[in-house]
Amino acid sequence: MARVKNSVVTRARRKKVLEKAEGYFGSKHRLFKTAQEQVMHSERYAFRDRRQKKREFRKLWITRINAECRVNDISYSKFINGLSKNGIEINRKMLSELAISDKEAFANLVKIAKGQTKVEQKPVVKENKEKQEKTTSQDLTALTVTELKQLAKSKKIEGYTSMKKQELIDALK
Repeated sequence: MARVKNSVVTRARRKKVLEKAEGYFGSKHRLFKTAQEQVMHSERYAFRDRRQKKREFRKLWITRINAECRVNDISYSKFINGLSKNGIEINRKMLSELAISDKEAFANLVKIAKGQTKVEQKPVVKENKEKQEKTTSQDLTALTVTELKQLAKSKKIEGYTSMKKQELIDALK
């Protein structure tokens, strides 16, 4: 049997590692062995820190919200609890931006959380259900047969597998 040389693949692999190590100090960007070790560590740090970055930003947002809450004479935990009791769902990032840029809006949220002002809740859900009922009958014709069969399956309609498109629409109505 002929001898198989592996130099092309080896050189490509080493070149890839050395390109990743570009800009490292000393022998870490020149020598393959040390470069490979440093690249492995760097990739591990990058993987870890992509997750840590999310934690650090959340901590920063909470710190900013807490500072603005203290200015408005309320603790952070009471503020968040008051917002959730009043049905206001807003994430910490947006609350942080409000605390920095729009102090009046943040003060209004604090008043709501304290219970000094009430939030008017409109019956939006009922209107949406009525609109959905009207549009679903019109939208059924736009669906494909497989989508109609999936709907029929979810609504537990018997014999939907052998029905034609119009029969499925009539059964779903």
